[in-house]
Amino acid sequence: MIAAGFGAAALAVVGRAAQLQLAQGEQWRARAAAQQTTRVALPARRGTLYDRNGVALALSQETFGVGVAPREVDDAGRAATLLARELAQPREAVAAALNSSRVWVEWPGPYGWSAVAPLKNLRGVYLRRRLERFYPRADLAPRIVGRVDAQGRGASGLERTFDSLLAGRAGTAVMLRDHRGRTYPSPSRPTAEPVDGMDVVLTLDAELQEIADRALAQAVADADAAGGDVVILQPGSGEILALASVRRGAAPGSPVGDVFEPGSTAKVFTAAALLRARKATPHDSVFAENGSYTLGDRVIHDVHPSATITLADVIRLSSNIGIAKLGARLTAVEQFEGLRDFGFGTATGVELPGEAAGRLRSPRAWTQESPASLAMGYELAVTPLQLAAAYAVFANGGVLLEPSLVREVRGADGAVRWRHERRPVRRVVPAPVANQLAHMLLGVVEEGTGRAAALGTYPVAGKTGTARRNIGGRYPAGHYTASFVGLFPGVHPQLVLVVKIDDPSGSYFGGSTAAPVTRTILEAALATPGVTLDRSRLSRRRAPEVPDVAA
Repeated sequence: MIAAGFGAAALAVVGRAAQLQLAQGEQWRARAAAQQTTRVALPARRGTLYDRNGVALALSQETFGVGVAPREVDDAGRAATLLARELAQPREAVAAALNSSRVWVEWPGPYGWSAVAPLKNLRGVYLRRRLERFYPRADLAPRIVGRVDAQGRGASGLERTFDSLLAGRAGTAVMLRDHRGRTYPSPSRPTAEPVDGMDVVLTLDAELQEIADRALAQAVADADAAGGDVVILQPGSGEILALASVRRGAAPGSPVGDVFEPGSTAKVFTAAALLRARKATPHDSVFAENGSYTLGDRVIHDVHPSATITLADVIRLSSNIGIAKLGARLTAVEQFEGLRDFGFGTATGVELPGEAAGRLRSPRAWTQESPASLAMGYELAVTPLQLAAAYAVFANGGVLLEPSLVREVRGADGAVRWRHERRPVRRVVPAPVANQLAHMLLGVVEEGTGRAAALGTYPVAGKTGTARRNIGGRYPAGHYTASFVGLFPGVHPQLVLVVKIDDPSGSYFGGSTAAPVTRTILEAALATPGVTLDRSRLSRRRAPEVPDVAA
């Protein structure tokens, strides 16, 4: 019995030892394999962001760092000479490093391939490949293009929006490591090649963007203003050609994320609602009270006093009294839907993070003063981009389009995987009404408040805007927004331009502050070859009279 017990115990010990030996053997083998092999990530090349004409705005460049294991170098003198020459380092310092007792010396660079190629066959010299993000025109729309973080991931702007397309997929390689720590590709374990990211072609025109940036910066400086924005849109496609923003002494602004009350630039939308509802014609007139009108507890003033004034003249002279009186013909629902259908109160869906929806309250939240306020462009908050998209309706025969910043997406092989197509949102007004309104806007520049936007060559249409700024729910004295929305050319427009200047120190009227910036941009665009304009379609003729279709 005792012998049997000892035998069973011995077998148990042997069995346990065998289990431990097997288990530990697997662990040691795995640990040894880990010490002999290493898995290395092979970075994918991040896709390039281009402007519409193929100008690279963000691209990844292959760079290298150089490391040397001095103990492996065969000819330290020759190696020092080559390293010093190719890396632009003092030869004495390189030679001292190679002849020291150090086991590793590194020059992180970054160096281009032309610099490191002569070093690749030197024993003991190792090249570390990196892909670095580079912005060739770093000052061009940096908040729109965006940037990557330290790990190479999209952190802001379009780099962030399209990170999944641009990033690609990293590959892997299994490397063998010898007893001296040197690594070699494993011949028995295949390498998973990286998949490079896709390229994204933007709708931006780099030349037009630079023109807008320069004109806006100069205008803000000349007016000693708090800031400003410019949007340039192609009305027929909804493609955004330029987005510029300047803020002085504050966080950077955004023409898609910052809202403002548009003031008189919104009067045309009340005119559109009147024509759509057949409650006015361009030649319908009202008494404009000679410039001062008491409505409830408020007094409304006109900068250009008039007696009797037509709807067309209300737009041309920017009459507050005229638009308030004519707008009163609309029901609350008609007025609300007229603004909503132009896209106000809803984000446009543009591909940038942080877009604001603006503010358009339901009629249930209106006060007795709201209809007149909305007709004059108050109690309504819009982004410059929303305003540009809304004005494009008058160039598109009455159809609202969704604006876009992306023209196409291409695979790493150059094949087009996606191409932007015109995306209608809704029909806002009938085509004849849109044409009537576009004709009214021509009168603003030819004979009205927008004459400072006029060119000597081609007609320009547009609308001026002057509004007190709402700051913290109040309208402090001396704070204004001057704006102008232009259509160029005034006949068959190819561009919609929004110019907004915040708190100009001199004149705060849109006609004298923002309209000249529009002219400056257009003059520069016409003088720059390659800017997105079909010059064969530019018409020097004034538009023909448009009949009163609502009569």
